[in-house]
Amino acid sequence: MIHVPDVRATMDWYQSIGFEVVSTNEDGGKVDWALLSFGDGQVMFNAGGTVSSAPRREVDLYVNTDNLDDLFERLNGRIDVDMPKGIHETFYGMREFIVRDVNGFWITFGEKL
Repeated sequence: MIHVPDVRATMDWYQSIGFEVVSTNEDGGKVDWALLSFGDGQVMFNAGGTVSSAPRREVDLYVNTDNLDDLFERLNGRIDVDMPKGIHETFYGMREFIVRDVNGFWITFGEKL
């Protein structure tokens, strides 16, 4: 579970890059918890965190995906993609690119070589 300052804004941002909302909880008209999915993976967001531009945060997400090139093309220019790295190959057999979400958390999208 990742604590964020605004669950609704976080949920909207993740939906804009291809995540789907599975479930939410509202308290007094404000979304304070959400479960989202991307393929077979799921992530939970809960109210109470802070935005940060720190180089590393307490949570990093790793998302395995197919069609990495298509996803990169769809997202590049719309969100903060870690450049100049862009899509790169790793020593552990993956092709990846990294983005920062609306709260400053890193998300790595990876596909097996």
